[in-house]
Amino acid sequence: MSAITHTDFAFEGQRSKYTGKVRDVYDIDDRYLVMVVTDRISAFDVVLPEGIPYKGQVLNQIAAKFLDATADILPNWKIAVPDPMVTVGRKCEPFKVEMVIRGYLSGHAWREYKAGKRTICGVPMPDGMVENQKFPEPIITPTSKAAEGHDEDISKEQIIASGLVSREDYEQLERYTRAIYARGSEIAAKMGLILVDTKYEFGKRDGIIYLMDEIHTPDSSRYFYAEGYAERLARGERQRQLSKEFVREWLMANGFQGQAGQKVPDMTPEIVAGITDRYVELYENITGERFVKGAEEADTQDILRRIETNVAACLKGLG
Repeated sequence: MSAITHTDFAFEGQRSKYTGKVRDVYDIDDRYLVMVVTDRISAFDVVLPEGIPYKGQVLNQIAAKFLDATADILPNWKIAVPDPMVTVGRKCEPFKVEMVIRGYLSGHAWREYKAGKRTICGVPMPDGMVENQKFPEPIITPTSKAAEGHDEDISKEQIIASGLVSREDYEQLERYTRAIYARGSEIAAKMGLILVDTKYEFGKRDGIIYLMDEIHTPDSSRYFYAEGYAERLARGERQRQLSKEFVREWLMANGFQGQAGQKVPDMTPEIVAGITDRYVELYENITGERFVKGAEEADTQDILRRIETNVAACLKGLG
């Protein structure tokens, strides 16, 4: 199996390339973005040394499915998916915050709660809660988008006071966030899943707010299996998860949390193959569809040529 961890295309009309933790984004004529979802994997804001075959395809195809499933709520940036690993869409000016919404006390929020905090991003959390318990109402806990390093918790009032987002736009982002999360939760419930928490990114073009990037993928979201949730909660047991949390847990168990001086544990071929299997499982459980591997026998160069050909044809069609 081949993993795509680096791309270096030169598309017609290309103005720039941005390399994120997982995505390589190409600006075409300041009108379109070509987002290549690579097989890189990050945890604790660190890109791990080994790529995960098919991970990019899993993320790209889940995101495309949920962008389509929420397009009646607000417009999104997606125009086409010319390749299993690529989305082509409108270029927008991104808001410099990520909208995180949490329906349950898990992950980062639980770690803060366990440390004694009862507010997160200026939002109060009730006393007496236990890990993975459902909040009375979902809470929005935004983060500032760091150019590099860790994103930071930030409150609504800090966002508005600092001018990161106007009050009018921010309150619209909140309304959209709640509506998309409600839709995602409904879809998850039909699949026997609970959408625990997730994050969204938004941008603006010609005065219109667009939903951008990925949504409801295992990299941006946490899912629990609904079956047995209440029983596990009552017994204080760990929930069965569908998310990238299993990667974080493996890293933590091996002494890595992204802190200075810590070393990423050895990612053996068996570990990498196991992570691929988990991502395929995530895809099939989240979408209810069988995962079809886009390049089972291809080597890295074959996959890169396929991407280049497919994207070039798409861009030509856009004119």
